[in-house]
Amino acid sequence: MENSMFLLAVIVFFPMVGAFVSYIVGRQNKKLRDNVVGGIAIVEFLMLLFVWLQTGTKGAGFDIPGFCGMGLHFTVDGFRVLYGTIAAFMWMMTSLFSKEYFGHYRNRNRYYLFQLLTLGATEGIFLSADLYTTFIFFEVMSMASYVWVAQDERAESMRAAATYLAVAVIGGLVMLMGIFLLYNQTGTLTISELHAACEGKNMYLAAGLMFFGFGAKAGAFPLHIWLPKAHPVAPAPASALLSGILTKTGVFGILVISCQIFLHDWKWGTFVLLIGTVTMFAGAILALFSIDFKRTLACSSVSQIGFILVGIGMQGLLGEENALAVRGSLLHMVNHSLFKLLLFMVAGVIYMNLHKLDLNDIRGFGRKKPFLAVVYLCGALGIGGIPLFSGYVSKTLIHESIVEYMEELHESTHLMGWLSASDIKIIEWIFLISGGLTVAYMCKLFIAVFIEKNKDAEVQAKYDAMSKSYMSLLSKAVLGICAILFPVMGSFPHMTMDKLADQGQGFMGLQEFTHTVHYFSLENLKGGIISIAIGVVIYIVVARGMLMEKENRHVKNYVNRWPKVLDLEDYLYRPILLTIIPVIAGTICAILDHFVDFAAKILPISPGVETGLFDTIKDSVVILFKKHVYQNTPLPHELEEGNALTNSIGKIGNRINAILNATFRRKNPKTKDYTHILAMKHESMKASSGLIGRSLSYGLILFAIGLCGTLIYLLIVLIGWMK
Repeated sequence: MENSMFLLAVIVFFPMVGAFVSYIVGRQNKKLRDNVVGGIAIVEFLMLLFVWLQTGTKGAGFDIPGFCGMGLHFTVDGFRVLYGTIAAFMWMMTSLFSKEYFGHYRNRNRYYLFQLLTLGATEGIFLSADLYTTFIFFEVMSMASYVWVAQDERAESMRAAATYLAVAVIGGLVMLMGIFLLYNQTGTLTISELHAACEGKNMYLAAGLMFFGFGAKAGAFPLHIWLPKAHPVAPAPASALLSGILTKTGVFGILVISCQIFLHDWKWGTFVLLIGTVTMFAGAILALFSIDFKRTLACSSVSQIGFILVGIGMQGLLGEENALAVRGSLLHMVNHSLFKLLLFMVAGVIYMNLHKLDLNDIRGFGRKKPFLAVVYLCGALGIGGIPLFSGYVSKTLIHESIVEYMEELHESTHLMGWLSASDIKIIEWIFLISGGLTVAYMCKLFIAVFIEKNKDAEVQAKYDAMSKSYMSLLSKAVLGICAILFPVMGSFPHMTMDKLADQGQGFMGLQEFTHTVHYFSLENLKGGIISIAIGVVIYIVVARGMLMEKENRHVKNYVNRWPKVLDLEDYLYRPILLTIIPVIAGTICAILDHFVDFAAKILPISPGVETGLFDTIKDSVVILFKKHVYQNTPLPHELEEGNALTNSIGKIGNRINAILNATFRRKNPKTKDYTHILAMKHESMKASSGLIGRSLSYGLILFAIGLCGTLIYLLIVLIGWMK
């Protein structure tokens, strides 16, 4: 057990240490750096696999006492080790794929540094034993992954990164407020103790605040706005991780709330079910309207998170009879992570060859590329819920949990709840239609890229000529390994997926499940067949009809008909945060300023007191600085380039260089001006930090707003307590 505890510590902090090692290596040898990063990811995966085999669901843990006051606490159980292993597998695959993908990128050293930092933070979240540890690593993960979105440093990348950061900062502050309230009411943040500590207490406000923070990262509506903006601009391997695993850290938090604080709570279950239903349908509609390959996959992630939330909501409504919902939501989490790993890497293959993702531009790229077509189909058929692929299994379980609850409502008049059987029937149909929309937009991508020809014959000929050189052997191996998982898991669900569900279900309060689900019975196949039929109709009528426009008699283009006014970020959140709130705050400040002036006029003593007070403070500060800070300070002069530090170090370097030229290098002297070299490095770093700083400043403004709100809330609570 002690070895397992030590290994848990290594799993969390090994990638973080490796991040800095890879950065140092990358300054000297880029190829070696790539191998180091891949090696670190492989070792991380093997360590988690070892922990899985050694501990299973027995449990182990370790603590770092005193860190930030409350210490860090880690543990492992079936669910945690399962998702930690999936995370490590995804990092391993994307790291191997990145060797080829990042051939056209600059600032790769920076990307790999933050990629490995994010890996350590993500493992810290999944292995956290208390919500304080979860929060610490949640914030580290959010800040480190911000760099992924800003990697290109283009205007659209920086704007998307600012949105990502804003959602992370606001969500983190609101989550922290919920954690404060939870700790105030229960006296504990240990996840395994929350159910007993919260029993009989009203925890809805604290849970709602935490749900806001976790839901923002998961991509739940209406906090999903960062996904469609961040994914199209981030590198494809980063998009795979953002969509496949970082969203699951948010789902992890929602599971803690739903399965620990509110285990079998029908009120909370109803809330999560409704949020999930809206998220599921809205994301699918957004994906159908999109004409950008990666944006479609990003919106699809919103929808699939909705499917998972529907399963979590059904857990609360079904109470102790929630086995189907528990296993369905868990398995769809696993499925979605792996689907998006594969599909975003397919998008990466397209982008690294064409540097385009618009369907009209990449149309026909996949013709004469059967391997890429088969790989894409494995992911698309899986996420579409087609029988014999893994997505069908998880969606069937969630759908059957909805049907089960509807039957219970018909049979019993004593069930407590706000939703009637007819309401649940509507939710079931939204579930089936959302599944149909998934089939439709996945068909849209496949037919555009792999079936249709490009409207420009020369471009199509160029695409066809790439059929043997569009991807390296290593990248093919990575995509092939990921793709084969879905038909294997879907064709043999009892041997594969049921075992995974058995591994993780204990975290959600389900200890055993003895019932055998007949996945391929006619009753279970019916839901999948209905969704497929709906998808075919939607593709023909909507995707091929309403969402395409004729250029001439023979050519139809894909068009984005989504109304701009429905963009929540541009037409709701940014106006509120950047215009309305500053105007209101400025008005309040102006009123207070006029009030002070008015008070000074009606109270004769006020001007004299005020002036005397500020004069005294000013004179004291000036004298203090003159005596201690600015004593004998020489007048500054402006350097031609760089700063005082680069100038001083550069002069030392020039002198050392001169000595070497006069002694060891007399036959082959080197002429270098180190003051100029260091000055240029300084300017380059200043430019990079300026780009990031402009986005960080936006996040810091939001942080300040949230901090002010927190302080005001605490002041109100204190006043109420004193009364």
